[in-house]
Amino acid sequence: MKDWIIEHKKYVMIAAVIAFAAIFYFLEESKSSVSNLENIVPQSITEEKETELSPEQITEPQSIIVDVKGQVKMPGVYSSAEGERVIDVINRAGGLTENGDESQVNFAEHVQDAMVIYIPAKGEEGIAGDGGTAGSVMNTGGDKQAKINLNKADENELQNLPGIGPSKAAAILEYRETNGVFKSVEDLKNISGIGDKTFEKLKDLITVK
Repeated sequence: MKDWIIEHKKYVMIAAVIAFAAIFYFLEESKSSVSNLENIVPQSITEEKETELSPEQITEPQSIIVDVKGQVKMPGVYSSAEGERVIDVINRAGGLTENGDESQVNFAEHVQDAMVIYIPAKGEEGIAGDGGTAGSVMNTGGDKQAKINLNKADENELQNLPGIGPSKAAAILEYRETNGVFKSVEDLKNISGIGDKTFEKLKDLITVK
């Protein structure tokens, strides 16, 4: 064997060099693969993070406050959400009373912040608002409100008027029973406790027709 190695020394050395070169090449390729993998993983993680929404981009639905009055079972101020409609808020208020006139209300209208939703009684006069919306649904920023009919409104409806509490509402009903219908809105000043200042606040919100 020793003689064979000496005789073929040249070929043995060539084979050794080739084997060493192959091992070196294999090691270098392994290092290169690991390096490429380390570069790819952080990049993927970075790209994934970039697709995540920042806290500033995540917006919560805007809270809306709506005042519900008139012929609903539970009048009051209700919290609503952007995109909700009048019918949603009315249902939250217990729905209409038996005396509520749904023909004067646009239930499909979107609610707005500070909106007043007034449900008139059957036979009560209403004022149409913009775009065919009943005057019983309005904003407090200048839209007209459905007028309260002094000759038809009940005690709860009368209390929707500014400055009219339970005692004054009862006095109005008593006056109506004793003296008959109000012939003009000025007759309201015949009620004890309703002077000129109070009447000035009420005259554009009431009617006798």
